[in-house]
Amino acid sequence: MTIFRWIIGALWLVFLIVWAISAFGAKRNIDGTAWWKQALLRLAIFMLAVFAVYIPPVRHALRLAHAHAPDRLLMSAIGTLLVGLGVGLAIFARAYLGQNWGTPMSRKENPELVTGGPYAFVRHPIYSGITLAMFGTVIAEGVIWVLPLICVVVYFIYSARREEEFMCQQFGESYRAYMRRTKMLVPFVL
Repeated sequence: MTIFRWIIGALWLVFLIVWAISAFGAKRNIDGTAWWKQALLRLAIFMLAVFAVYIPPVRHALRLAHAHAPDRLLMSAIGTLLVGLGVGLAIFARAYLGQNWGTPMSRKENPELVTGGPYAFVRHPIYSGITLAMFGTVIAEGVIWVLPLICVVVYFIYSARREEEFMCQQFGESYRAYMRRTKMLVPFVL
């Protein structure tokens, strides 16, 4: 196991610990989807990705791609850097939201529209950060992480669109104006 693998594991562990601790300070949810339904959806996505890796043709293709990868040391270093940047962005965006943070597609009691900090560049920087960290994991650890990355991106786009429907209902024209001046996940692109 290389030092990069240890660093990536530590970064993801820090992310999970910060997420778990910071959840305690969030505002109360109102009329949102039950937490267990969201947990089941995430578990189903995760299980689909895991099962896909165990399908023999998929497994064989992933092994072939990994065997022909370019310089592993350089790729591991670049991937580790991206994981660090992604985890850092997600944690910064989560801290910037403060008590307004909630699980995907949840509605908060007395919500505030946050458009500063990382939210001045993209509407969903937490999703952007996690996606960047997952992409970094793919680069550093190999293509076996492509399937979970794809599942996460699909889930985040779905969640972002649902959340934006809620935000348009709650904040009306001010949120629509915010949507016009920012991108969803990638500054200046998407």
